Amino acid sequence: MSGPLAFVYPVMAQILWSLILVVWTGRARAAALRARKVRFAEIALDGNAYPDDVRKISNNMQNQFETPILFYVLCGVATFVGATGLLMVLLAWAYFATRVAHTAIHTTNNRVPRRFYSFLAGVIILFAMWIGIALHLASA
Repeated sequence: MSGPLAFVYPVMAQILWSLILVVWTGRARAAALRARKVRFAEIALDGNAYPDDVRKISNNMQNQFETPILFYVLCGVATFVGATGLLMVLLAWAYFATRVAHTAIHTTNNRVPRRFYSFLAGVIILFAMWIGIALHLASA
């Protein structure tokens, strides 16, 4: 699918993914508090006292508010200027896939090199989207 509404689906998917991680983080934090793995006083200023399994989920949730912001802006700009061809939409879905992969790695074995490569792939895709928009504007 391409056209003016083409970016709605990958953007909605990324938003849903972020919301899932917000809920997952909240549940993991509440479970750690109930199990007395951490006390309120220990987390009053930051979440470093949470167990590692909870911190991995929490850190990944926070990551969903970093480069995805660029993704949302690029999708909005692409829609506004009409750079909504199939390649751009595929790039948007590919970016979303890198975020899911990043979460899968981050919240399980957390192999940093693999996690970095999924992050890097997402950043490269964002650059490609930016170039796609710039080329579209240059040809207008």
